[in-house]
Amino acid sequence: MRALLAAVVLSLAAAPAFAAQCITSQGQFPSYKAGLAQQAADSGVGQRGLQALQNARLSGITWRFESQPSSQTGVSSGDPAAFLAKRSGSSADAFIRSVRQKVNANSNTFAALERAYGVPGAILATIWGLETSWGGYLGGTPIVDGAVTLASYCRRHPRFESHAIAALQLADRGVISAGTRGGPSGELGHMQFLAGNWARFGVDASGDGRADPYNAVDALASAANMLRANGWQAGQPFGPGTANFGVLSAWNDSGNYQRAIAYSAERVR
Repeated sequence: MRALLAAVVLSLAAAPAFAAQCITSQGQFPSYKAGLAQQAADSGVGQRGLQALQNARLSGITWRFESQPSSQTGVSSGDPAAFLAKRSGSSADAFIRSVRQKVNANSNTFAALERAYGVPGAILATIWGLETSWGGYLGGTPIVDGAVTLASYCRRHPRFESHAIAALQLADRGVISAGTRGGPSGELGHMQFLAGNWARFGVDASGDGRADPYNAVDALASAANMLRANGWQAGQPFGPGTANFGVLSAWNDSGNYQRAIAYSAERVR
């Protein structure tokens, strides 16, 4: 029996370890990709997605954000008006006017989304504005590069590894290409979804047969779908202290960000 157990232990020790190990230096990135490739293949990622991984390069901006938090230019003010002003580069009033204009100019779309998902247009239009200035800037980092780099970094791994694999799956399905650009953490489309969240909550609201994060209507509907799936209650208040305010943490876990969304949407309504 002891000999049998020893044989089993030796067999296990000799088995290849395919799990990607997180890294602490940029030079280790190729080894991380090699481990991730096996995990991706085991998850059903096909040739196109694996080729996107093979071609992925370490994203310098992503690595810098993670290794040097002081390089991040986020805002820390607890005042939602100050947050909106700094985030938008204008004033809170100007940002809120733009949100109101978007809602009014697309009233039928936002009304339909609220009927379907219970999420007010003011909430969705505020998030849209905060994320991409209503589609004005969708990001400059290749999504696969950003997602894989973020997942490789030990401070973020393994929380974001599923999103890296999801990005490869999206590339495999043709939703994105290896060169499609987005946020430095692998965010994509009008609402800057992480890939795993898009794979889970993305819906086709435009009726063209595909859920497309670069179609504004699909992206807005998908954001509403994600909030509803996380407990959004139709017709209920969403200010601080309410259940709906708590749901906003599913979108972004920053209290400043959540307060800014609620403040803007309340002003618009």
